[in-house]
Amino acid sequence: MADYDFGLFSCLVADDSAYMRTLMSASLRAIGVGNVKTVDDGSAGIDFLQLVQSDPMKAGMQNVDIIFSNWQMHPVDGMMLLRWVRRHKESPNRFIPFVMVTGYADKEKVREARAMGATEMLAKPFSVVNLGQRLLQVVNRPRKFVHTSKYFGPDRRRNQREIPPGKCRRKIDERNVEVVHV
Repeated sequence: MADYDFGLFSCLVADDSAYMRTLMSASLRAIGVGNVKTVDDGSAGIDFLQLVQSDPMKAGMQNVDIIFSNWQMHPVDGMMLLRWVRRHKESPNRFIPFVMVTGYADKEKVREARAMGATEMLAKPFSVVNLGQRLLQVVNRPRKFVHTSKYFGPDRRRNQREIPPGKCRRKIDERNVEVVHV
């Protein structure tokens, strides 16, 4: 990560545990992230994102480049925050990278978060290296966004392979799929 200067990066960390907020914030600063704002649940995250849009000076940052959110929080959890970011008409940036942080990173939870539009998953307990890898994944391999009648979010396929003619497993009806380039 020495090749990158994250000093101009702005991150939002949403977690209801003061310890985890402090740990994640300190870890991001250790990586070199210049501006980290922490909030204690998804509702406060929504309020902060709206504040950044309406009054960046008061918010203390011009924009949020990436969101790290704990899944299980009260009263508004990470999935509700993610749903608001990806689907709500008042969301200031539906394309923002969103890293879901969870202690329950089994396959079903990963599928559920991806289906809602999470960009990456980060399992607890995490290390600074794991956190840095997710940050680099978002920076080095940005994903195209897909918009269908049932899904809006980053393309869930990590590997973009060339499929030989006649071997296509998916049939795409171009009326129902829109690929959005950010």
